[in-house]
Amino acid sequence: MQGGSWRPATHWPLREQPANAPPPRGVEPEAGAGDLCILEAPLARKNRKPAAHAGGRAARGAWPGPRAALGARRRDSLPGGGGRAAERTSQPRRPPRSRGAAGTDVPGAELGSPQRSLCRKHDRSEAMRWRMGYSCLCFRSCLAVALGLWLGGTPSACRDAADSRPNVLLMMADDLGIGDLGCYGNKTLRTPNIDRLAEDGVVLTQHIAAASVCTPSRAAFLTGRYPIRSGMVSSNAFRVLQWTAAAGGLPTNEITFAKILRDQGYATGLIGKWHLGLNCESPRDHCHHPQAHGFDSFLGMPFSMMADCARWELSEKRAGLERSLGLWFQVLAVASLTLAAGRLTRLTSSWLPALGAAGAAAVLLAAARFAGHLIVHADCFLMRNHTVTQQPLDLDRVTPLLLHEVSSFLQRNKHGPFLLLVSFLHVHVPLVTTKGFLGRSRHGLYGDNVEEMDWMVGHILDTLDQEGLADRTLVYFTSDHGGCLESRLGTNQYGGWNGGYKGGKGMGGWEGGIRVPGIFRWPGVLPAGRVIQEPTSLMDVFPTVVQLGGGQVPQDRVIDGRDLLPLLLGTAQHSDHEFLLHYCQRFLHAARWQQRDQDRATLWKVHFMTPIFQPEGAGACYGKVVCPCIGEGVVQHDPPLLFDLSRDPSESHVLTPDSEPRFHQVVGRVRQAVEEHQRSLGTVRQQLGTLNNLWRPWLQPCCGPFPLCWCDTEDQGQ
Repeated sequence: MQGGSWRPATHWPLREQPANAPPPRGVEPEAGAGDLCILEAPLARKNRKPAAHAGGRAARGAWPGPRAALGARRRDSLPGGGGRAAERTSQPRRPPRSRGAAGTDVPGAELGSPQRSLCRKHDRSEAMRWRMGYSCLCFRSCLAVALGLWLGGTPSACRDAADSRPNVLLMMADDLGIGDLGCYGNKTLRTPNIDRLAEDGVVLTQHIAAASVCTPSRAAFLTGRYPIRSGMVSSNAFRVLQWTAAAGGLPTNEITFAKILRDQGYATGLIGKWHLGLNCESPRDHCHHPQAHGFDSFLGMPFSMMADCARWELSEKRAGLERSLGLWFQVLAVASLTLAAGRLTRLTSSWLPALGAAGAAAVLLAAARFAGHLIVHADCFLMRNHTVTQQPLDLDRVTPLLLHEVSSFLQRNKHGPFLLLVSFLHVHVPLVTTKGFLGRSRHGLYGDNVEEMDWMVGHILDTLDQEGLADRTLVYFTSDHGGCLESRLGTNQYGGWNGGYKGGKGMGGWEGGIRVPGIFRWPGVLPAGRVIQEPTSLMDVFPTVVQLGGGQVPQDRVIDGRDLLPLLLGTAQHSDHEFLLHYCQRFLHAARWQQRDQDRATLWKVHFMTPIFQPEGAGACYGKVVCPCIGEGVVQHDPPLLFDLSRDPSESHVLTPDSEPRFHQVVGRVRQAVEEHQRSLGTVRQQLGTLNNLWRPWLQPCCGPFPLCWCDTEDQGQ
């Protein structure tokens, strides 16, 4: 465990690649945006030899592209890793192997098996047999119900509607790049458990976050609505909530899927990161707390894991706060000296102004010196329901503590139905990693953290197996947005890898900041190995789980998400999303249009604004926390930039009226859709604006008399 005041361990060297770099040798150019497997001819598949293990190249830039990913990846499980990635055979599933303490069953693991396909192309006859079997099952069930009612009895073979509703387990990583997972193309990071989840479920290749930073993205995920509708945006430089003790947060009138499922009888829980606000007017009103938004139980960080929690050299706000306080100290110190000189020369008649300025300067100097300690205690702590139980956060114990809570929740609620959102603190800096995983990956501390998160996923899936819940549980895995390219020190990179997509976290429109993993598994219901290459959104989870849980999608507001179940089952061939919009704060940066012709579909992307990368020629805004949304650091395009993601998913080739005959038609249609969307927006209070996003001492949660905020009531034996 890395803790205290220290510089992160050495990471892999930063590799800058131009956006138009050719694909790695041996990989075909992509024929479609986000294709995840190479669809081979039957003869080619029949005669194909097993591919040799391709993990020899440790360079993180060697990303084969999403097309080849699932068709080229299959790994053995890590020793003691719970068997989630063990070779699948025709024999009945064996009970999962027992695990040791977190991180004790992985060191020394080696990859040895040939990679095999994670996505198998189902032929039409197989799909038809599946649909016919499903239809027959539905017909027989309905016939049994009808006969039972006709005979005046209750059919014993027909389960109650509540019993047929699935449990729902949602897992969300923090700052994970889509290119960091084996099932999306990475050949040098070991993620066997997430890869196995992809193999057993349905993989979405064009899964899009509603925002490229966490607070607005998570608000959209929970509500199924663009964050601009709920006010989870701002017009200034504040992209996310800045303090736990800020007054902003997810408004109380917003409806989350947790609220609806709780009303439908589900046990609901949230474990991990929240970052959607806490209090409004007092430190105990908890108006934005998870329990005010439908979660029966909560254990986690009401704010967010951040580098400042470990006092890294990388800093989200400590360094900026220290600079600001230091600047004001200098101003007041000069003012104090000037006033003192005036008094000595009898230009002024009193010492009070000089003494007042000197006192204020001393306070600012002390604040600058202790800003790091203030942030650690103010934002880096754990809450269990409404009670602060660990302040500041114990970085060494937080991972096993949260993992134990997941197992406890599943065991308590195994008779269901339940909804559990596991919001990982991984893989956000400071990359808190237990000792058993340090130094085990080929990619330094970031790789260690990714592999530990994968192990946690395997542990959670094993718990589902052990409790007999796997077949009754819809499992979903994603990330809140893309990896952070600006998280680096010198030549060491500490942020995620976004594969072949341009940009990253904080960039409102570029694919690398908003295209995220999307994996669903529901054994016996969703066809294993299915790959969907249609545009989908994190907002789609809202109507999907609401309707699966027996609830109704609210009719008194605009819901931007669409039910994914028909697409997941294969009963629908196309996404219900014709357009998806990409905001940066309240400013629209880009939009995509899925144009469907009779013979083919084209995925267009229009950029109205893009950030200016620094230094010139780089692929990110190095030297900043994230790229800006508006102002001097952004270019407004007129005419807008146009890309054909169907042919150019890396957004390398700008189309012009000369190179694309349909340029004006496409741009005009997208502008029309944007205008229609903007007419549907109401006026709401900006929750991330300056007034709602300042630290308010009277709202600060504290487990002792303020400012003595120190406690640890979590079980020391965990």
